[in-house]
Amino acid sequence: MKKVKIVTAEEAALMVKDGDTVSTGGFVSCACPEGLTKALEKRFLETGHPRDLTLFFAAGQGHRDGTGGDHFGHEGMVKRVVGGHWDRAAKLGELALANKIEAYNLPQGVITHMYRDIAAHNIGTITHVGLYTFVDPRNGGGKLNDVTKEDLVKLIEIEGEERLLYKSIPIDVCFVRGSYADEYGNCTVHREIGPLDVTAQCQATKNSGGKVIVQVEKIVQGGTLDPKLVKIPGIYVDAIVVGSVEDNMQCLGMPYDGALTGEFRIPVDAIPPIPLDAKKIIARRAAMELPQDAIVNLGTGAPEKIANVAAEEGISDKMTLTVEAGSIAGVPYGGTQFGAAANSMAILDHNVQFDFYQGGGLDVAFLGLAETAPNGDLNVSKFGTRLAGAGGFIDITQNAKKVVYCGTFTAKGLKTECRDGKLVITQEGAKKKFVEQVEHITFSGVYANKVHQPVLYITERAVFQLRPEGVTLIEIAPGVDLQKDVLDQMEFKPQIADDLKLMDERIFRDELMGLAND
Repeated sequence: MKKVKIVTAEEAALMVKDGDTVSTGGFVSCACPEGLTKALEKRFLETGHPRDLTLFFAAGQGHRDGTGGDHFGHEGMVKRVVGGHWDRAAKLGELALANKIEAYNLPQGVITHMYRDIAAHNIGTITHVGLYTFVDPRNGGGKLNDVTKEDLVKLIEIEGEERLLYKSIPIDVCFVRGSYADEYGNCTVHREIGPLDVTAQCQATKNSGGKVIVQVEKIVQGGTLDPKLVKIPGIYVDAIVVGSVEDNMQCLGMPYDGALTGEFRIPVDAIPPIPLDAKKIIARRAAMELPQDAIVNLGTGAPEKIANVAAEEGISDKMTLTVEAGSIAGVPYGGTQFGAAANSMAILDHNVQFDFYQGGGLDVAFLGLAETAPNGDLNVSKFGTRLAGAGGFIDITQNAKKVVYCGTFTAKGLKTECRDGKLVITQEGAKKKFVEQVEHITFSGVYANKVHQPVLYITERAVFQLRPEGVTLIEIAPGVDLQKDVLDQMEFKPQIADDLKLMDERIFRDELMGLAND
């Protein structure tokens, strides 16, 4: 093998030409090639070039503070963005909502598979994922604004079954993060939270005739890296950049944590109890939906609290938590370390984890509850002037054996208390979540009913089930008034089960529920 070219970040930025398609690696605030994207931004601000780029990424990158994808958030720098999750790059979202760039949101897991299909020169990525959602061409094809015209998603039929064909996107340049590189360009990712998409991205770029540029912590002597740790072979790599300590942080603003890479394990037995607020009420009711030995994915927000409840109740061993970034088992982290997990039993490639998810491997997925329509449709991706993006939500919710949506009944200002096993609403939220029509169909109730997928919507005061006739109220909290606290706080009247039940009183008492004995 020939020795790899070692360049500065500024020299790497000069390798990107006007009109190029650039793919960036990273997962939220983890494994972001900050040195490379900062240098590219600096070059554009100083010279006006490169301009009219297409930015292509799977997981959202950054922390809504100018990092990650926001290094591309300048008018003229990008003409098109195709991404899985937009929320971490506020500047890009603003450009999209102002019709200043072409903008697409595709399912995050699908994009991870697009990398592999681009590498293999397949015609595109063919999958059921996205049917009946806003990604389906019948509902907009993933386009996010009026200036976005080209169809990147096509509805096709194979063997009598509807499928979506996601068009391949050749990549001119990719920026990814590694840990160590040797003199021949072989790169490890052993100090990152996982391998993510680096192998597939680099293969896709190389086989597109593009340039692969890897940012690493250090360069070591050729032949000294454990070949089992090398996720980017040197034959794919065009240039290596040694990043600064700051730019090579495992997660933005966070020191290296070996518990997230498998280097060591940390004790997690003493997880403190969480206060009995609305989110804990929701998490307690949701925990009652855990089957024995469940394989689980937890979303952010209220679903995160399920892990705390399981620990309190002594049933953590009844489930295996997984994270779409690749971890199996362990303790998922949040904040800038979201995507990582301490004490994992295995850490897979991002796209491999989604293979398992898309094939129905999850027993139950607990995701956040936002706008919900009478037919069970859910929106978590686009709210007026805020563009969040779907991320892995579609891949996960459309394929889990059971989906449980968890969230407060109303938003903006809701306050509750528990008294004597009853729920008391001391201040109602200003925004209703159960609405006549959602702005974006991130989850399709129609599709869920079509494939007979069990779906629950759990709030602090009511539990709904998706039935063929629509969203159906099946439980209410003790202490709440059905008309005033539930029906009057919805834009539509739900179906009401004939055997409407009270939620378990134990949920509303500040003591252990005894779930381990149930």
